[in-house]
Amino acid sequence: MDRYEQLQQLLHKHPTGAPKSNAFTEILQILFTPEEVKVALGMGFAPRSIQKIAESAGVPEDEVALRCETMANKGIVFSREKNGEMGYALLPTIPGIFEFPFMKGGGTAMHERLGKLWEEYHHEAMGNEFAGSQTPLTRVIPIQQTIDTTVEIFTYEELSKMMDNVKTFALAQCACRVSVGACHKPKDVCLLFDTTAEFLIQRGFAQRITREQAMEALRKAEEAGLVHTTNNSQDRLNFVCNCCPCCCTILRGMVQLHNPNAFAKSRWQAEVDPDECTGCGICEQERCPVGAAKVIDSTARIDSERCIGCGLCVTTCQNQAVKMVLRKTAMPQPPATIQEMGITVASQKNRLEDFLAHMGR
Repeated sequence: MDRYEQLQQLLHKHPTGAPKSNAFTEILQILFTPEEVKVALGMGFAPRSIQKIAESAGVPEDEVALRCETMANKGIVFSREKNGEMGYALLPTIPGIFEFPFMKGGGTAMHERLGKLWEEYHHEAMGNEFAGSQTPLTRVIPIQQTIDTTVEIFTYEELSKMMDNVKTFALAQCACRVSVGACHKPKDVCLLFDTTAEFLIQRGFAQRITREQAMEALRKAEEAGLVHTTNNSQDRLNFVCNCCPCCCTILRGMVQLHNPNAFAKSRWQAEVDPDECTGCGICEQERCPVGAAKVIDSTARIDSERCIGCGLCVTTCQNQAVKMVLRKTAMPQPPATIQEMGITVASQKNRLEDFLAHMGR
């Protein structure tokens, strides 16, 4: 077994997964030099010191330091300084080694080849692997102004409240629209927070922004008909992707791959007042990203099973005929923390022991 296959197997121990594929092998060969692969095999999914990586990989410390910095600058491993010491860790496939190399905008022959390979990998294996557990890794957040304020609203449903706890905000290019390029929706709307944001800012993949600028990016995404998605946990924001159904991995898991666990829907759904609806068709033709809205006999109808609860149809209804209501069937609450989510997904994919072993190794 060569080192690239070993790295694929190591990355597959993460809850996100990295199934074996010729396309993925070529992706790894493009992203990692042979010398970098050897060092990467000494890493785990939590930051480790240069000394520990060197011991695990059997590579001198000075070379490890050089390779780790090069890989971090390429956005294919994570880096963090803590108590004056640098630590490095493997990144998952998503979000990680797929997205980060595209966040500067792409445009090279290498990026073009990577885009084709990731697209092949998405359809062949990665799309369903990412959504291969009963507990999704991501969830939809409804547009906040569409939620009925007379109903109890959980903090994790309100982006503005969750953003109150964020210290670092970053804005990057949407890797999905950069790599796939199937639409002309805005690309500069990918939001990252705190630890991930600091890493991407330091390495030049994202720009530091204010909370107000982050809110403006959300408004821009809403106007363009993009769906807010984030990590499926209640505790904190790691990212907010603003997704389209033609390019983005998260939405395409449902729209193209028809995977029911592609992401967690919000606990809200759209509902039409037939007395107010004029049948203009904006919700069907321009706003609903999953085909849940249909105009039948001059009145919009919502397929409640298909509706993901994003609220995009509500904000452009000129007659205010659409509103968001709680689903009749209760939706599972997101895991309490990102750590709990990862453990749950790893357990459901039958690789919890391997994942935990490589978190601490």
